Amino acid sequence: MEQQLREGLQTMGFQPTDLQINQFIQFYHLLVEWNKKMNLTSITAPEEVITHHFLDSVSCASTSSFQKCHQLLDLGTGAGFPGIPLKILCPEKTFTLMDSLAKRINFLKVVSEKLGLEDLELVHARAEEAARNDQYREAFDGVVSRAVATLPVLLEYTVPFIKTGGWLICQKGPKAQEELREAQQAMNLLSVRFEEMVAVNIPGADLNHQVMVFQKEKKTPAKYPRKAGTPGKKPLS
Repeated sequence: MEQQLREGLQTMGFQPTDLQINQFIQFYHLLVEWNKKMNLTSITAPEEVITHHFLDSVSCASTSSFQKCHQLLDLGTGAGFPGIPLKILCPEKTFTLMDSLAKRINFLKVVSEKLGLEDLELVHARAEEAARNDQYREAFDGVVSRAVATLPVLLEYTVPFIKTGGWLICQKGPKAQEELREAQQAMNLLSVRFEEMVAVNIPGADLNHQVMVFQKEKKTPAKYPRKAGTPGKKPLS
C-alpha cells in the first residue's frame, strides 16, 4: 500500500514525505474501521481507496488556481474527500470541511486528531444556511468539491462562500461538458467565469474524471443561495 501510494503521488508530480504517507495509511485504516458502523464509502479495498479516493482527491492540487489558495472550504466533504487528502498533502493551507450530516463530522474529528492535522475546521451545516453566516460568506480563497451536485446546483451552493477573485475547483465525471453547457445561466447570475477543465490521469486506474475551475468576478447577490432545498429542486438553468 505504501509503495502504490508513494509511486502514484510521485507520478502525479508530488513528493510526499514519510509523515504524509503514514497519515494517508492511518486515514485508510480509520475509514475502513468506521465504515463498519456507518456508511462512509462503498470502496474499501486498499488499492481502490488509493486510486479512487486519495489520488483522485489530490488531483485538485495540480491546478494553478489551487496553488494560489490559502484558505479553502471543502463543501459536502462526506468521508473527507477531497479535503483530508488535500490537507495531508498541503499542510500549510487552512481548510474548513463542511457537511450536513453530524456523524460524518464526528468521524472527521477523530481523523483530524489521530493524524495530528492543524488549521482544520470541521463544520456541521447545510450549505444554504452556512452561506448566510458572516463567518463563512465570501470568506474563502477557494472551494473544492467532489460528487456533491450537478454544476448549476453546485455553483449556487459554493459561490457565496468564495471571495471575489477566488476559485471553485470541482471534480466531475464524464458528463462534465454537458453540465458546463447547462450551467451558463447560473454562471451569469452568480458572476463566475469558467477558467479551465483538466483531465485527471490517475496512475493504476481508468477514471474518466475532470477537474473544473471557475473564478468569481463579483460579489454574490444577497438572494443567493436560496432557501434550503430550493437549489436542488429549481436549479439556476
